[in-house]
Amino acid sequence: MTPLNEYEQRRIAEAIARVEQRTDAQLVTVLARRADDYAYLPLFWAAVLALVVPGLLHGLVGWPGVRGLLVANVLLFIGLCLLLRQPRLADWLIPRALRRWRASRLAREQFREQNLQGTVGSTGVLIFVAEAERHVEILVDQGIARHLDAATRAALVGRFAEQVRQGHTLQGFVDCIEACGERLARQLPRTHARNELPNRLVILD
Repeated sequence: MTPLNEYEQRRIAEAIARVEQRTDAQLVTVLARRADDYAYLPLFWAAVLALVVPGLLHGLVGWPGVRGLLVANVLLFIGLCLLLRQPRLADWLIPRALRRWRASRLAREQFREQNLQGTVGSTGVLIFVAEAERHVEILVDQGIARHLDAATRAALVGRFAEQVRQGHTLQGFVDCIEACGERLARQLPRTHARNELPNRLVILD
């Protein structure tokens, strides 16, 4: 994935600042390059295949022999570990459901770590992207939930996720921020001049 440069990150920060001039909502954006390195999956599959394949061959054709079975397990495990660590092959081993679960879990961790639950009036909004998983989430605190309901968030997430898939992550952030701001400015207009959370894009490498 192409990292966002300083100018692009500044565009996101400026979009947040414009929105927060019109609403009491406090927006935070987080971009994770990937939600997990999934390093354990190649090892898991290598171990499973190294145990199963020689065992099946031994049972079907009698090869390798009992003495050679352990050697075959070890050699196959080492070979598969090296092979399955190739990025393209490794990606095939990651179930889509696991990708979604890890990305969603990281989003919730970031909601807590960025202190979005600690704003005055519970007005925190997290716009989160796990780029490698092409996963987008919008998480909101209690004071925002009725103004930016689940159906609205789902529609915004769908559009943003498509932009991420097309490689337009920057524009997706800006469009999503502005769309959230347009609705929140009507539903939750600004009443206090405050900026409780940083406007900068948080990048998790």
